[in-house]
Amino acid sequence: MLKEAVNKVRRTRRRRKSRSVVDSAARNAASLSDGCNPELVKGASFEGFLEIPIIKKPETLIVPDGLVPFSKMEKANPKAFAVCEYENDTEFKDILVNPKDYIKVLRKYQGFISPDCSVYRDMPLSLQITNIYRSRAIGYFFQKNRVYVIPCVRWGDERTYTTKVLPEKVAFLGVEKHSIISIGSYGQIKDRVNRYFFEAGLDSMMETLEPEIVLVYGKVPEDVKEKYGDTRFVEYLNWTSSVRSK
Repeated sequence: MLKEAVNKVRRTRRRRKSRSVVDSAARNAASLSDGCNPELVKGASFEGFLEIPIIKKPETLIVPDGLVPFSKMEKANPKAFAVCEYENDTEFKDILVNPKDYIKVLRKYQGFISPDCSVYRDMPLSLQITNIYRSRAIGYFFQKNRVYVIPCVRWGDERTYTTKVLPEKVAFLGVEKHSIISIGSYGQIKDRVNRYFFEAGLDSMMETLEPEIVLVYGKVPEDVKEKYGDTRFVEYLNWTSSVRSK
């Protein structure tokens, strides 16, 4: 039943796209140029001078048994997985443009991690902020529609996780303190430079948000986790490794 529901949504997407490449491009352009679907944040509360939508702390902190990428979600038992977007942005573009189509499907899962929209250090700051906003907006929208939402926290260069340029740490706006959050570490600790920025951003996040639970799609070095003894870290294998380990 679930697989049929997911496939039905995706078939509808394909039929719409098949009308013409021009129509599809025009619709996507409109979705992005009108303020990143401003109707998504109707009724939201906002944080900071940048007005980032707030994803509220859940009444109960639920730790998913597993995480499944959006593009693979029909392959996972919804009673044992939360849906995440730790994959190439093109794999979850449908949920950014047409989130309403996925409300009923996502309610069946243990939870939904707000989109991990790319926030690269070499991006212009305006784009880093845009993708942070987009992730919170989509997360808020699903939370408003009774999906259990866990915010994904992603930072870029130091302008997003310090106050050296902006008066607020934009990477953490829209996320409430002492809650459950999710981060991705794949590719973030592969070399000295990436590990430096990962740890610097993580330090700032922990200081700012003081989370009770941090879900990690990937691994966090033991010596790093030891610094945050009051926080529970829950690590998940990536989907391919998870399937192969069974």
